[in-house]
Amino acid sequence: MTAAAKASPPRPAQLLGQTVVVIGGSGGIGFETARLAGVEGAGVIITGRDSARLDRAANELDALSTAAFDVNDPAALERFFGGLPQPIDHVMVTAGRPHYADLLSTDLAQARQALDEQLLLVLGVARNAAEKVRPGGTLLFMTGTGARRIRAGSGFISTVTAGLPALAASLALELAPIRVNLIAAGFVDTPLSASLLGGELETRRDQLRATLPIGRVVGPEDVAALAVHLMANTALTGATYDVDGGEQIVE
Repeated sequence: MTAAAKASPPRPAQLLGQTVVVIGGSGGIGFETARLAGVEGAGVIITGRDSARLDRAANELDALSTAAFDVNDPAALERFFGGLPQPIDHVMVTAGRPHYADLLSTDLAQARQALDEQLLLVLGVARNAAEKVRPGGTLLFMTGTGARRIRAGSGFISTVTAGLPALAASLALELAPIRVNLIAAGFVDTPLSASLLGGELETRRDQLRATLPIGRVVGPEDVAALAVHLMANTALTGATYDVDGGEQIVE
């Protein structure tokens, strides 16, 4: 038998003909997820706040369409979903950033805003997407792993991190047969991480390369690979999936 005869047939595209919406798709994890979804045969729709950045990303991704708006504006979010073609297949939300603050000194107005941007955003997307996503399609949301360990000064983000898995699981029951899953990432080497760490970024990278079992830093493409798998595997719903290179077992 020749080597050509032994070769495996090409793997079919996992998302062929499907439509994937990425909220926060102009950079980082969202952009990589949209890119990989396109490689796997999907048409992609991306959103972001910065229209110029969004246009550059759309050109690179050959996106079906874009929408520039603030995802934390309930009216804008409703307009966006109302204008989408029907049905769509998957929605991933990567927009937003963590709020690191202790509980007692956090201004209540800031606390309410942070809850809106994390817990209530998930609920808002779910309500608006419910009539658009086909049965068996997916809603995917992001959280982190680092705040699972309670530390002084991180009470607020730890509270939100604890609540999101329960919210996702509850939505999976209420929205079934639409699937709802949560991706919990550790440190991911993105522009957002760079903006949060500033001059400490390279030190953090070196530390992770030296300590993580995988021997390297997790990148946005690693999270994107998990996201596309969760879209394609129709047996998965109501769960939280970690992607942190083993960070939790060594820290």
